[in-house]
Amino acid sequence: MIPSGTGNNLISGGGGLWSAAPSHVAVAVTALAGLAVVVAVFCTATRTRLKSPWSRRKRKHALAAHHWRSFFTPDGKLRDGGVKLVKKVRSGGVDPSIRAEVWPFLLGVYDLNSSKEERDIVRSQKRKEYEKLRRQCRRLIKRINESSKLNGDSCSFTQDTDSPSSEDVVSARESLSSEERIPDVEYSDDPSSTLLDGDDSSRRNTNADAKVLNSDSSDSDSSEEPEVIQTFPSGEGREDNDPDMSSKDESSPSRTEVQSKLSSEDFATWQRIIRLDAVRTNSDWIPYSPSQAEVSQDRAWRSAEAVGLKDYDHLEPCRIFHAARLVAILEAYALYDPEIGYCQGMSDLLSPITAVMTEDHEAFWCFVGFMKKARHNFRLDEVGIRRQLSIVSKIIKCKDSHLYRHLEKLQAEDCFFVYRMVVVLFRRELTFDQTICLWEVMWADQAAIRAGIGKSAWSRIRQRAPPTDDLLLYAIAASVLQKRKLIIEKYSSMDEIIRECNSMSGQLDIWKLLDDAHYLVVNLHDKIEPSF
Repeated sequence: MIPSGTGNNLISGGGGLWSAAPSHVAVAVTALAGLAVVVAVFCTATRTRLKSPWSRRKRKHALAAHHWRSFFTPDGKLRDGGVKLVKKVRSGGVDPSIRAEVWPFLLGVYDLNSSKEERDIVRSQKRKEYEKLRRQCRRLIKRINESSKLNGDSCSFTQDTDSPSSEDVVSARESLSSEERIPDVEYSDDPSSTLLDGDDSSRRNTNADAKVLNSDSSDSDSSEEPEVIQTFPSGEGREDNDPDMSSKDESSPSRTEVQSKLSSEDFATWQRIIRLDAVRTNSDWIPYSPSQAEVSQDRAWRSAEAVGLKDYDHLEPCRIFHAARLVAILEAYALYDPEIGYCQGMSDLLSPITAVMTEDHEAFWCFVGFMKKARHNFRLDEVGIRRQLSIVSKIIKCKDSHLYRHLEKLQAEDCFFVYRMVVVLFRRELTFDQTICLWEVMWADQAAIRAGIGKSAWSRIRQRAPPTDDLLLYAIAASVLQKRKLIIEKYSSMDEIIRECNSMSGQLDIWKLLDDAHYLVVNLHDKIEPSF
């Protein structure tokens, strides 16, 4: 039985449990609680104020040649499995003098743990695979020509000047060497073919899509033709979304089956569009590729004739040569990944790679590595595009509810106005040099994830900037947030926002953009990523 008055003491201010305890205990508990609050506030503030790898105060210089050499052991392996390489590239990009050496590591052509001997074997295998694809392209075009002749079609792809021996004679000594030296097909395609060839039902974009994509493109010298990125039917594609099949298993049933279902009409359509896009590619890459800039006119013309370029007389030799390389590589990719084939916009992604990689087979496999992620932008079902637009929308909603509500009023909360940025990965909003810097940082993130570096070496400092497959999307969201005041105060339709986004070309500070993207990754990564 509880003594009289005890119950009241337990809940009263004077004789209860707390009053029975020493006063210094209560003070200590209160102090600890206060300290916990202070620590929580400090950690939150510190978390948001952490200097990113790309802030002006913290950003390091690009990976230099002497640092690059020091990363390797005597047998040619990266000393720490690529951790230092990825971190260095991630914070400052790559010096132009060594990009051709570094990019194959970033794009997964070479494993970060491979030795020099292993890479030499891979290089040889990849060269042979690319040459085989080029031979297959020429044979396919020859069949298209023969079919056109039988049907009385005057607009044929080729004239039959092929010989059995020339078809298999190739050389990897220099880019386009097999096509230049042994032009086993001669093209006579109608140059008047337009970009809108193909069944209307196969075109991806609506008129609204065209509004997003049609602009003063940094990669187009002609404003006469609409730049509408579209996908054409490619027959039955493989179920696997990753086109990067093992190089040792190129003749596997899945690869053979897919390529056997490739429609000649599809390839003919892709080929026409590829040639048109290649000729229209601009010249901003020239200062960054002096060897290609000095190509002779004779070699440029031979290259053009070998891949059937038309209407290139107005171009200087280096641009003709560059266009011919684009055609050869994009044709090979269309055959390699027929589920995607070719869509306008892919030439934008390949152009910087061919400017850096002087050998076609090396440029091709770097492009394949790049397209592992980017190919989803060109799928007919647009699932990849919708996912990415949804992430951009969610980032904006989480960061700036006021801006998001304004977008809702304009029925623009789906962020369709950044469609072009997503499809061609900022290529048309940035200069050539800026594009490469952004892509290198993005590739470093993806390389870290691919190698498991993000889960190990950076686990202790995850809050500083976790590597993410979607760094590009955080950068796109950051570019929109930088314009928030203008969008809220002046724009009353999605068309106006589209024009604003398309006018960003040449006006963005890439490192400020990455710094802002870092803030978004640090604070929103855990909220955004798990749901996708």
